[in-house]
Amino acid sequence: MVKITFMGAGSTVFAKNVLGDSMLTPALCDAEIALYDIDSERLEESYIMICSLNKNINEGRATVKKYLGVGERKSALRDANFVVNAIQVGGYEPCTVTDFEIPKKYGLRQTIADTLGIGGIFRALRTIPVLEDFAADMREVCPRALFLNYTNPMAMLSGYMQRYTGIETVGLCHSVQVCTSGLLKKLGIEAKTPVKEKIAGINHMAFLLECEDADGNDLYPEIRRRACAILDNPPEDFKDLVRLEYIRRFGYYCTESSEHNAEYNCFFIKDKYPELIDRYRIPLDEYPRRCIKQIANWKADREKYLTGDVSHTRSREYASYIMEAVVTGNPYSIGGNVINRGFIDNLPADACVEVPCLVNKLGIQPTHVGRLPEICAAMNRTNINVQLLTIEAAVTKKKECIYQAAMMEPHTASELSIDDIVALCDDLIEAHKGWLPEYH
Repeated sequence: MVKITFMGAGSTVFAKNVLGDSMLTPALCDAEIALYDIDSERLEESYIMICSLNKNINEGRATVKKYLGVGERKSALRDANFVVNAIQVGGYEPCTVTDFEIPKKYGLRQTIADTLGIGGIFRALRTIPVLEDFAADMREVCPRALFLNYTNPMAMLSGYMQRYTGIETVGLCHSVQVCTSGLLKKLGIEAKTPVKEKIAGINHMAFLLECEDADGNDLYPEIRRRACAILDNPPEDFKDLVRLEYIRRFGYYCTESSEHNAEYNCFFIKDKYPELIDRYRIPLDEYPRRCIKQIANWKADREKYLTGDVSHTRSREYASYIMEAVVTGNPYSIGGNVINRGFIDNLPADACVEVPCLVNKLGIQPTHVGRLPEICAAMNRTNINVQLLTIEAAVTKKKECIYQAAMMEPHTASELSIDDIVALCDDLIEAHKGWLPEYH
């Protein structure tokens, strides 16, 4: 019997998607499902919901168990074949609020702050110690399990797991699956399917390198023409202007949304040029708004889920397809986040890169992409610098590495002086006491 352990099961809606997908997969439908969380109320809610889902769509074939807190973590992990990670250390309150409010005092504004930026750095610093504990337990009780990481910052957390723990890990994101179809729809391009695509780079900044219709016609000339036309006269409700500017200036579209990419560089959120916020329709403080909305939506839907009124249709999330491919040997292709063992020639070897991967009984097998266009690699490297320095800070527990990561962070460095960056880091270290190990 396959065992699937879900870490952070209090992420109820996401657990529903991944585990509901698994229940609808013949090779996984009779799995043992271990739900783990440190929040007893959220764990109980997820347990009730997953049990109802098991009954409603799976004839009760799966075995669902719940495990609470550090004392039961090894039991949750024991003999797992797959471990799905969806934790958020520190939650919306207090930690996400802290990641936004303290930088604001220095004039540093953010949109999402979960991948890069000062917020992404500190999210990684408080999450990596937890993953270190997960990995230690896994080496003891399920050393051959495949760790499917969905938690952000993806490249930092997956990179840490892959470089330092010995646990087979792949980082998974939603943005690759919807990149090309979303772009063509936004631009009003109807292409003969299936569309051929090639996507590679780093998480949240992988680039659509090639895009052809089913007859082999290159779609990029028309993509570039329409992108520039929209930038010159954007429709009132068009929100994806940062990524279209990428197309105009760099030649390529990237996987993650404009609100994300607005803060991954030094171009768009600038105190000296406040008009850019309106010009590119950049939603500052977007992630806190989303958190508040998600909490409200959960409260509104809670009773429906907990009274058994729950169903599911298999989603496009990679997790169940990966598990199915490993169990059955039927191959499946994904965009996965893995250490760059020569897969992208002009990015650093220690970088966590997002590349096409084949999945089968042998696990995750990344493919060689070659060289990225130099401007795409250059954009990636500005982010990789921060990722590698943040991982070094988490491993060495040196404050100077935190400072250096923040100094290399493009948006932070473009807005603040070195002295202010150090002071901001010190303020965040102090504010996150209890959520961070001691740094020296």
